[in-house]
Amino acid sequence: MTRAPFSIRFFAAACVACCAFLASAATTAAEQVRVATFDIDATPPLGYRMAYDPVIRVDELTLRCRGIVLLGDFQPIVLCSMDWIGIANEAHDAFRAALAGAAGTVPDRVAVQTLHQHDSPYVDFTTERILKQAGATDLGPFDGRFAREVIARAADAVKSSLERAVPVSHAGWGKADVVEVASNRRILGPDGKVKVTRFTATRDPEVRAEPEGTVDREVNVVSFWNGDKPVAVLSYYATHPQSYYRMGIPSPDFPGIARFIRQQSVPSAVHIHFTGAGGNVGAGKYNDGSYDNRLALALRLADGMKRAFDASVKKEITSKDIQWSSVRVALPLAEHLQEAKYRPMLADAAKNPKAAIEAASKLAWFERCQSGHQIDITMLSLGDVRILNMPGELFVEYSLAAKAMRPDLHVAMAAYGDDGPCYIGTTIAYEQGGYETSEGATNVAPSVEPILINALKTLLQVPEPKAP
Repeated sequence: MTRAPFSIRFFAAACVACCAFLASAATTAAEQVRVATFDIDATPPLGYRMAYDPVIRVDELTLRCRGIVLLGDFQPIVLCSMDWIGIANEAHDAFRAALAGAAGTVPDRVAVQTLHQHDSPYVDFTTERILKQAGATDLGPFDGRFAREVIARAADAVKSSLERAVPVSHAGWGKADVVEVASNRRILGPDGKVKVTRFTATRDPEVRAEPEGTVDREVNVVSFWNGDKPVAVLSYYATHPQSYYRMGIPSPDFPGIARFIRQQSVPSAVHIHFTGAGGNVGAGKYNDGSYDNRLALALRLADGMKRAFDASVKKEITSKDIQWSSVRVALPLAEHLQEAKYRPMLADAAKNPKAAIEAASKLAWFERCQSGHQIDITMLSLGDVRILNMPGELFVEYSLAAKAMRPDLHVAMAAYGDDGPCYIGTTIAYEQGGYETSEGATNVAPSVEPILINALKTLLQVPEPKAP
């Protein structure tokens, strides 16, 4: 048998090795995860009508719209956090669509959540449209011009961030209890009904002295790393984020201050905070509304964030470790939301703007439900980490239920997505009464609980119980 000359054999072997290297490099490039971060100022100008009051002054701490775009061998994924009290209905649709277009993805793969601070804007293009159709001259907080400017700037920021995306080698998970911040707002009497609501600022010492109640004390921290360098840190904590408000000064309140503190401590990473399922949770047990308490609450939350970050366990991550899941649900319309009740209130919109604004905000959700609209419940999977993105002012029981469903996983939850439903209680909560489940506060029926629980089970892939 005649062998080929050594030079030919060497060349052939080199070609094989080169092809193998290129194939390996191509696989590595395809599996490489990258993260782009974006951050813009979302503070309204002087004179703008926020959720409660016009802006009279803008201070040092501005409102932020910030988030991440995850890139890899999959359609881009966008997580966005807003320092606004709420984004509802068609405004939420518009926000997701704009960010999706900028990131080169679809709206289904975009989650936009608010932190729910009260000295901030409330945005609802559906309510705005209904008021304009009724001939209203006073749109109250629903003049959407500033919001549309922010949406456009956010989309530009997302698009430009893609050019600065950095490789991600690891994802981290950490958790820690936050001490003396969260307490349940719904204080039950001997009859099992809500006897008093312990709002965020509670001046009555007897109400503050009531037990802490059902809360989720954990702050969960998800981090993205380029080697030993953190590039993005996401934190999740379930509580209403108010210390005091009605100042006419846009404020990110104590979660924003805590976020700022952590940003200064770990400056290489963009820090993005999300409010969890805190619809029935606030700082009322630990806050009498004194101005000094804002910083005190911020320091306690920042301490929890630090301990969670310091305890983070990092794991290598590639594109195959990342998945995005979505379930669409139709939330049940509250019985009290009758068109015949609210439509007449629009008749004299120019003469009675307050009544018209109330009616339009209720009819907005009514119209959404009547049109067959469904809400996306979404989940980001990062290895053994699950991040759930939920609508409305969700009760904390949903967060606790999700974590109990999969104790083998690390589960975090962001609420305050589409705020069209407003408060979303548990079935029993609607029987107990109280502010959160009153006609003025909630737009959904008690049957909402099994719908959302089933969605969580589907996303978290909870196995059906075996027959006995």
